[in-house]
Amino acid sequence: MIHVAWPLMILFLPLPWLVRRYLPEAQGSAVFLPFAAALEHAPLQRVNSRRRSVLFALVWLSLVLAGMRPQWLDDPLPAPTTGRQLMLAVDVSGSMATPDMANNASRLNVVQKVAGDFIQHRQGDQVGLILFGTQPYLQSPLSSDLSTVSKFLQEAMVGLAGPQTAIGDAIGLALKVMQANRSKSKGDMVLILLTDGGNNAGMMDPVAAAKMAAGRGLRIYTIGVGAQARQGFFGMSGNADLDEDTLKKIASITGGEYFRATDMDALQNVYARIDRLEPSIGPDQWYRPHSEWFVWPLAFALLLSIPAVWMREMA
Repeated sequence: MIHVAWPLMILFLPLPWLVRRYLPEAQGSAVFLPFAAALEHAPLQRVNSRRRSVLFALVWLSLVLAGMRPQWLDDPLPAPTTGRQLMLAVDVSGSMATPDMANNASRLNVVQKVAGDFIQHRQGDQVGLILFGTQPYLQSPLSSDLSTVSKFLQEAMVGLAGPQTAIGDAIGLALKVMQANRSKSKGDMVLILLTDGGNNAGMMDPVAAAKMAAGRGLRIYTIGVGAQARQGFFGMSGNADLDEDTLKKIASITGGEYFRATDMDALQNVYARIDRLEPSIGPDQWYRPHSEWFVWPLAFALLLSIPAVWMREMA
């Protein structure tokens, strides 16, 4: 259907007539032309004057029509949304380069693949990304542009935020970002924190940060990545640095859950489980795609203005 976005612009339609009717005309002449009186009764000039008036009227009508912003509205489409704020905090410390996941892929490479797919399926949520090592960095603020957030995750590099692991500071930064965004969204706040180590850097204790988060309504799901630690002939193999006890406490305090991901399949199952616990599809909201049609009367006005001005110059 056709829709007019700014209908009140039609009030400008009689403006040229009002200007001509009520504004005084300029008196006198700068140059006296003794033969001007003889030209006033020329038939061609009167015809051209009428044509110019019609053309200028059509130009003004087209401009007013363009100013009213005619639009074509398509059929309504559903836009599922929950309003949930979901932040991913991904460890990019030096140990995330360890190739102990599927097909000798590094821990970070597997996380980028699986978490990237997870982000793309969170339609309706605002998703953000924090990368942390020795310090946490906000790589992407909360956004509904899931493709961009996923792209930022794919561009993450090991060691980007330092070689150590500041879990408590990452929780603190996530809480700060989400609290600042509360005025825009009243949905649930969820943090998915993924690491392969224990807290050995930063100012905040992870458990204290989790208690603060719980008091503000932030729910945290923690994921420990890396192959299981095993004692072999040549010593320990796998991930022996993971502090599972702390990660379990963080999840328990905030009402979340702790998951262990030893390979790609396990990590995919973890994110599938989180999808079920925190569904992204909520009550449908509707929007109507539209296309702007103001360019057509605007182009028509431009086209008519060419002969109108030419006729005025020839008069």
